[in-house]
Amino acid sequence: DRFVRAARGEHTPVLPVWLMRQAGRTDPEYNRLKRECGLALHDMFRNAEIAARASLLPRRFGVDAIIFFQDILTLLGPMGAEFLFKPGPVLERPVRSRDDVRALRPYDVADKLQFVPDTLKKVQAELDGEMPVLGFAGAPLTLAVFLAQGGSFGDSAEAAMSFMRDDPAALHELLDKLSTLTIDYLLLQAEAGAEAVQLFESAAYLFSPQQYAEFALPYQQRIFDGLRGKVKTIVFAREIEDVSPLGAAGADIVSLPGGLDIAQARARLGDGCVVQGNLSNRLLAEGSLDEIAAAARVCIASGGHRGHVFNLDHGLLRDTPFENVVHLIRTVHETV
Repeated sequence: DRFVRAARGEHTPVLPVWLMRQAGRTDPEYNRLKRECGLALHDMFRNAEIAARASLLPRRFGVDAIIFFQDILTLLGPMGAEFLFKPGPVLERPVRSRDDVRALRPYDVADKLQFVPDTLKKVQAELDGEMPVLGFAGAPLTLAVFLAQGGSFGDSAEAAMSFMRDDPAALHELLDKLSTLTIDYLLLQAEAGAEAVQLFESAAYLFSPQQYAEFALPYQQRIFDGLRGKVKTIVFAREIEDVSPLGAAGADIVSLPGGLDIAQARARLGDGCVVQGNLSNRLLAEGSLDEIAAAARVCIASGGHRGHVFNLDHGLLRDTPFENVVHLIRTVHETV
């Protein structure tokens, strides 16, 4: 299997490719499924049958791994922080104080999130060994930002930054709670058959190196320590400028930010580092087919067909033409 061999650091004449947010809004078949099922997004996530159907849609356009259809905020609902999608995620009562943190309840993930392994098992049954299934979770600091903001964030997250500045001890208490649950959650996915799991530090770009070192990295390390030897792991940090913390996180695979040559990344992280990435999602959305193919070939050449899982630098953008996605996957598979 291409993905499994690449994840081990082996040579793969044809690179494995999957794309973050591959099961979603850029796919006309997904949009049709969403219309026909008539469910709100948060209800689609909790319906194992619908979530499995959405997960499997990218199978038809040639990806080498299926990441199951879910959201990084799923973990938070049973704690008492239920995000509803209207259409973006909205939390009625944001978490901005020590009392708010202590009101969040620990819980048994196998009991409260049974739809997650149910979805994974349905996907695996349909694939019947055709390709691996991937799981994922949000990293603790990223989840904390969502909790403090009460929803999505852009180039700044003032409520989260105020929380960090005004009561760092309470934030650490929250991150500790989230780390414990995240380990249990990802182990649940591994036990349901996930070949690998990715930890999304989607808020990484908001923080200084010092803030990242204090509030992000130690909790990533704790999670990867808890998963070591049980499932392959991938670390992702959006738009992080220095890749050294990615190497220090302890994951098996490092998902690289855009604009960084893979050979340069390996010079910093070690020649044997297994990498994922890192075509620009903006280029995929806005570039011509020729520009996309040329950039993909440069990326592949830089990785040397060794220990390289092809992906983007972040998730597929809403305005990405579907034909660009299909063209990219075909180009990756034809570049040997």
